[in-house]
Amino acid sequence: MARALSIVALAVLLIGCAAAGPTPDRPAAAPTIATTSETKPELEKYFDGQPGTFVLYDLKRDHFLRYNPDRAAQRFLPASTFKILNSLISLETGVIPDENTVIKWDGTPYDIPEWNQDHTMRTAIANSVVWYYQELARRVGKERMQKYVDAAGYGNHDISGNIDSFWLDGALRISANEQVEFLKRLYQDNLPFSQRNLHIVKDILVLEKTPVSQLSGKTGTQLRVKPSINWFGGYVEKDGNVYIFATNLELSEGDTSSTRAKETTQRILLDMGLIQSHQ
Repeated sequence: MARALSIVALAVLLIGCAAAGPTPDRPAAAPTIATTSETKPELEKYFDGQPGTFVLYDLKRDHFLRYNPDRAAQRFLPASTFKILNSLISLETGVIPDENTVIKWDGTPYDIPEWNQDHTMRTAIANSVVWYYQELARRVGKERMQKYVDAAGYGNHDISGNIDSFWLDGALRISANEQVEFLKRLYQDNLPFSQRNLHIVKDILVLEKTPVSQLSGKTGTQLRVKPSINWFGGYVEKDGNVYIFATNLELSEGDTSSTRAKETTQRILLDMGLIQSHQ
Protein backbone atom coordinates (compact mmCIF):
# COMPACT_ATOMS: atom_id res chain seq x y z
CA MET A 1 0.00 0.00 0.00
CA ALA A 2 2.79 2.38 0.98
CA ARG A 3 4.63 1.51 -2.23
CA ALA A 4 1.50 2.25 -4.29
CA LEU A 5 1.07 5.65 -2.66
CA SER A 6 4.72 6.50 -3.38
CA ILE A 7 4.26 5.62 -7.04
CA VAL A 8 1.14 7.83 -7.25
CA ALA A 9 2.93 10.71 -5.56
CA LEU A 10 5.88 10.43 -7.96
CA ALA A 11 3.54 10.40 -10.94
CA VAL A 12 1.76 13.53 -9.75
CA LEU A 13 5.11 15.27 -9.25
CA LEU A 14 6.30 14.36 -12.74
CA ILE A 15 3.03 15.50 -14.32
CA GLY A 16 3.23 18.80 -12.44
CA CYS A 17 6.80 19.43 -13.58
CA ALA A 18 5.88 18.65 -17.17
CA ALA A 19 2.90 21.00 -17.04
CA ALA A 20 5.01 23.83 -15.64
CA GLY A 21 7.78 23.51 -18.18
CA PRO A 22 7.82 24.42 -21.87
CA THR A 23 6.46 22.01 -24.45
CA PRO A 24 6.41 22.14 -28.25
CA ASP A 25 2.95 23.70 -28.14
CA ARG A 26 3.59 25.74 -24.98
CA PRO A 27 6.82 27.72 -25.34
CA ALA A 28 8.59 29.10 -22.29
CA ALA A 29 7.20 32.44 -21.11
CA ALA A 30 9.27 35.44 -22.14
CA PRO A 31 11.21 36.89 -19.20
CA THR A 32 9.88 40.13 -17.78
CA ILE A 33 12.26 42.97 -18.61
CA ALA A 34 12.50 45.35 -15.67
CA THR A 35 14.07 48.79 -15.46
CA THR A 36 17.71 48.46 -14.46
CA SER A 37 20.00 50.94 -12.79
CA GLU A 38 23.59 51.43 -11.77
CA THR A 39 25.45 53.88 -9.56
CA LYS A 40 28.59 55.62 -10.84
CA PRO A 41 30.50 57.11 -7.87
CA GLU A 42 33.48 57.73 -10.15
CA LEU A 43 31.59 60.64 -11.76
CA GLU A 44 32.45 62.65 -8.65
CA LYS A 45 35.53 63.95 -10.46
CA TYR A 46 33.33 66.04 -12.77
CA PHE A 47 31.78 68.02 -9.89
CA ASP A 48 34.97 69.74 -8.69
CA GLY A 49 34.20 69.06 -5.06
CA GLN A 50 30.69 70.53 -5.18
CA PRO A 51 27.68 68.55 -3.91
CA GLY A 52 25.71 67.40 -6.93
CA THR A 53 24.00 64.60 -8.80
CA PHE A 54 23.71 63.29 -12.34
CA VAL A 55 20.96 61.03 -13.68
CA LEU A 56 21.00 59.51 -17.17
CA TYR A 57 18.20 57.37 -18.58
CA ASP A 58 18.82 55.20 -21.65
CA LEU A 59 15.39 54.95 -23.27
CA LYS A 60 16.08 51.92 -25.48
CA ARG A 61 17.66 49.88 -22.69
CA ASP A 62 15.26 51.18 -20.00
CA HIS A 63 18.35 51.74 -17.88
CA PHE A 64 19.26 54.40 -15.31
CA LEU A 65 22.76 55.56 -14.47
CA ARG A 66 23.16 57.75 -11.39
CA TYR A 67 25.87 59.62 -9.59
CA ASN A 68 24.86 60.32 -5.96
CA PRO A 69 21.47 58.56 -6.01
CA ASP A 70 20.47 59.95 -2.60
CA ARG A 71 20.72 63.49 -3.92
CA ALA A 72 18.98 62.42 -7.16
CA ALA A 73 15.87 61.76 -5.05
CA GLN A 74 16.14 65.08 -3.16
CA ARG A 75 13.89 67.92 -4.31
CA PHE A 76 15.06 71.47 -5.04
CA LEU A 77 13.54 74.60 -6.54
CA PRO A 78 13.44 74.05 -10.31
CA ALA A 79 14.43 77.64 -11.18
CA SER A 80 14.42 78.23 -14.92
CA THR A 81 14.04 74.56 -15.80
CA PHE A 82 10.37 75.28 -15.01
CA LYS A 83 10.29 77.38 -18.18
CA ILE A 84 9.70 74.12 -20.07
CA LEU A 85 6.40 73.49 -18.31
CA ASN A 86 5.57 77.21 -18.22
CA SER A 87 5.93 77.27 -22.02
CA LEU A 88 3.58 74.31 -22.44
CA ILE A 89 0.97 75.76 -20.10
CA SER A 90 1.13 79.20 -21.72
CA LEU A 91 0.62 77.73 -25.19
CA GLU A 92 -2.11 75.34 -24.05
CA THR A 93 -4.12 78.07 -22.30
CA GLY A 94 -3.72 80.40 -25.27
CA VAL A 95 -2.15 83.25 -23.30
CA ILE A 96 0.39 83.25 -26.11
CA PRO A 97 -0.51 81.86 -29.54
CA ASP A 98 2.89 80.56 -30.63
CA GLU A 99 6.61 80.62 -29.98
CA ASN A 100 7.24 83.61 -32.24
CA THR A 101 4.85 86.07 -30.58
CA VAL A 102 6.64 89.13 -29.22
CA ILE A 103 6.19 90.47 -25.70
CA LYS A 104 7.63 93.95 -25.41
CA TRP A 105 10.25 94.78 -22.79
CA ASP A 106 8.87 97.34 -20.34
CA GLY A 107 12.17 99.20 -20.00
CA THR A 108 13.17 97.83 -16.61
CA PRO A 109 16.98 97.52 -16.71
CA TYR A 110 18.52 94.11 -15.97
CA ASP A 111 22.12 93.08 -15.35
CA ILE A 112 21.90 90.58 -18.20
CA PRO A 113 22.05 92.68 -21.41
CA GLU A 114 20.11 90.12 -23.48
CA TRP A 115 17.07 90.65 -21.27
CA ASN A 116 16.84 94.36 -22.06
CA GLN A 117 14.88 94.02 -25.28
CA ASP A 118 11.67 92.60 -26.72
CA HIS A 119 11.46 88.80 -26.82
CA THR A 120 9.57 85.89 -28.31
CA MET A 121 9.18 82.61 -26.47
CA ARG A 122 11.89 81.15 -28.68
CA THR A 123 14.42 83.85 -27.79
CA ALA A 124 13.26 84.07 -24.17
CA ILE A 125 13.91 80.40 -23.46
CA ALA A 126 17.26 80.55 -25.27
CA ASN A 127 18.34 83.51 -23.11
CA SER A 128 16.43 82.36 -20.00
CA VAL A 129 14.61 85.69 -19.77
CA VAL A 130 12.91 85.71 -16.37
CA TRP A 131 10.65 88.73 -16.95
CA TYR A 132 9.15 87.14 -20.06
CA TYR A 133 8.12 83.99 -18.22
CA GLN A 134 6.90 85.98 -15.24
CA GLU A 135 4.54 87.78 -17.58
CA LEU A 136 3.33 84.49 -19.03
CA ALA A 137 2.69 83.11 -15.53
CA ARG A 138 0.66 86.19 -14.57
CA ARG A 139 -1.44 85.77 -17.70
CA VAL A 140 -2.04 82.08 -16.94
CA GLY A 141 -3.05 82.79 -13.34
CA LYS A 142 -2.93 80.64 -10.24
CA GLU A 143 -5.95 78.42 -10.92
CA ARG A 144 -4.96 77.33 -14.42
CA MET A 145 -1.29 77.03 -13.42
CA GLN A 146 -2.17 74.67 -10.58
CA LYS A 147 -4.43 72.62 -12.84
CA TYR A 148 -1.66 71.92 -15.33
CA VAL A 149 1.11 71.46 -12.75
CA ASP A 150 -1.11 68.77 -11.19
CA ALA A 151 -1.97 67.23 -14.56
CA ALA A 152 1.71 67.04 -15.51
CA GLY A 153 2.60 65.51 -12.15
CA TYR A 154 5.40 68.06 -11.76
CA GLY A 155 7.55 67.67 -8.63
CA ASN A 156 5.66 68.28 -5.39
CA HIS A 157 2.85 70.14 -7.26
CA ASP A 158 3.11 73.03 -4.75
CA ILE A 159 2.93 76.47 -6.41
CA SER A 160 2.53 78.36 -3.13
CA GLY A 161 4.11 81.80 -3.30
CA ASN A 162 3.87 84.54 -5.88
CA ILE A 163 2.39 83.46 -9.20
CA ASP A 164 5.32 85.05 -11.02
CA SER A 165 8.15 83.59 -8.92
CA PHE A 166 7.04 80.38 -7.16
CA TRP A 167 9.59 78.39 -9.21
CA LEU A 168 12.36 80.73 -8.05
CA ASP A 169 11.56 81.34 -4.37
CA GLY A 170 8.26 79.62 -3.58
CA ALA A 171 7.34 76.13 -2.47
CA LEU A 172 7.73 74.23 -5.76
CA ARG A 173 10.36 71.49 -5.59
CA ILE A 174 11.49 68.76 -7.98
CA SER A 175 14.19 66.08 -7.89
CA ALA A 176 16.63 65.06 -10.60
CA ASN A 177 14.78 61.74 -10.87
CA GLU A 178 11.50 63.60 -11.39
CA GLN A 179 13.09 65.93 -13.94
CA VAL A 180 14.15 62.91 -15.99
CA GLU A 181 10.66 61.40 -15.78
CA PHE A 182 9.09 64.71 -16.87
CA LEU A 183 11.54 65.05 -19.77
CA LYS A 184 10.92 61.45 -20.80
CA ARG A 185 7.20 62.15 -20.97
CA LEU A 186 7.88 65.35 -22.93
CA TYR A 187 10.01 63.50 -25.45
CA GLN A 188 7.39 60.77 -25.86
CA ASP A 189 4.53 63.29 -26.25
CA ASN A 190 3.04 61.81 -23.10
CA LEU A 191 2.09 65.00 -21.24
CA PRO A 192 -1.43 66.52 -21.05
CA PHE A 193 -0.88 69.04 -23.84
CA SER A 194 -1.66 69.11 -27.54
CA GLN A 195 0.79 67.49 -29.96
CA ARG A 196 1.27 70.90 -31.55
CA ASN A 197 2.35 72.52 -28.30
CA LEU A 198 4.56 69.62 -27.27
CA HIS A 199 6.35 69.81 -30.61
CA ILE A 200 6.78 73.59 -30.38
CA VAL A 201 8.41 73.32 -26.97
CA LYS A 202 10.67 70.45 -28.01
CA ASP A 203 11.76 72.52 -30.99
CA ILE A 204 12.71 75.59 -28.93
CA LEU A 205 14.71 73.41 -26.52
CA VAL A 206 17.17 72.27 -29.21
CA LEU A 207 20.63 73.57 -28.30
CA GLU A 208 22.87 72.03 -30.93
CA LYS A 209 22.83 69.63 -33.84
CA THR A 210 25.75 67.69 -35.26
CA PRO A 211 25.87 65.04 -37.99
CA VAL A 212 25.65 62.32 -35.31
CA SER A 213 23.60 63.73 -32.44
CA GLN A 214 21.21 66.41 -31.24
CA LEU A 215 21.27 68.00 -27.78
CA SER A 216 18.18 69.61 -26.23
CA GLY A 217 17.86 71.07 -22.77
CA LYS A 218 17.36 73.91 -20.32
CA THR A 219 19.52 75.39 -17.58
CA GLY A 220 18.28 76.86 -14.32
CA THR A 221 19.92 78.81 -11.51
CA GLN A 222 18.38 79.35 -8.09
CA LEU A 223 20.07 82.09 -6.06
CA ARG A 224 17.23 83.37 -3.84
CA VAL A 225 17.11 80.46 -1.37
CA LYS A 226 20.20 78.91 0.20
CA PRO A 227 21.91 76.80 -0.87
CA SER A 228 22.18 78.14 -4.40
CA ILE A 229 21.50 75.44 -7.00
CA ASN A 230 22.35 75.15 -10.69
CA TRP A 231 20.42 72.77 -12.98
CA PHE A 232 20.72 71.36 -16.47
CA GLY A 233 18.14 68.95 -17.82
CA GLY A 234 17.47 67.63 -21.30
CA TYR A 235 18.20 64.78 -23.67
CA VAL A 236 20.55 63.62 -26.41
CA GLU A 237 19.25 61.91 -29.54
CA LYS A 238 21.92 59.65 -31.04
CA ASP A 239 22.04 56.49 -33.16
CA GLY A 240 18.31 55.91 -32.97
CA ASN A 241 18.26 56.18 -29.18
CA VAL A 242 17.51 58.86 -26.61
CA TYR A 243 19.48 59.59 -23.44
CA ILE A 244 17.56 61.74 -20.97
CA PHE A 245 19.50 63.50 -18.22
CA ALA A 246 19.27 65.85 -15.27
CA THR A 247 22.13 67.38 -13.33
CA ASN A 248 22.08 69.66 -10.33
CA LEU A 249 24.87 70.96 -8.18
CA GLU A 250 25.33 73.32 -5.28
CA LEU A 251 27.10 76.55 -6.13
CA SER A 252 29.91 77.87 -3.95
CA GLU A 253 29.34 81.05 -1.96
CA GLY A 254 29.40 83.99 -4.35
CA ASP A 255 29.18 81.81 -7.47
CA THR A 256 26.29 82.97 -9.67
CA SER A 257 27.12 80.80 -12.67
CA SER A 258 24.18 79.82 -14.86
CA THR A 259 26.17 77.23 -16.81
CA ARG A 260 28.10 75.19 -14.21
CA ALA A 261 25.70 72.20 -14.37
CA LYS A 262 25.57 72.40 -18.16
CA GLU A 263 29.35 72.36 -18.43
CA THR A 264 29.56 69.44 -15.99
CA THR A 265 26.95 67.50 -17.94
CA GLN A 266 28.63 68.15 -21.27
CA ARG A 267 31.96 66.84 -19.95
CA ILE A 268 30.24 63.65 -18.78
CA LEU A 269 28.31 63.18 -22.04
CA LEU A 270 31.45 63.86 -24.08
CA ASP A 271 33.44 61.23 -22.20
CA MET A 272 30.55 58.77 -22.66
CA GLY A 273 30.69 59.41 -26.42
CA LEU A 274 27.14 60.77 -26.54
CA ILE A 275 28.10 64.23 -27.82
CA GLN A 276 31.03 65.52 -29.83
CA SER A 277 33.75 67.96 -28.84
CA HIS A 278 33.58 71.41 -30.41
CA GLN A 279 37.34 71.53 -30.77
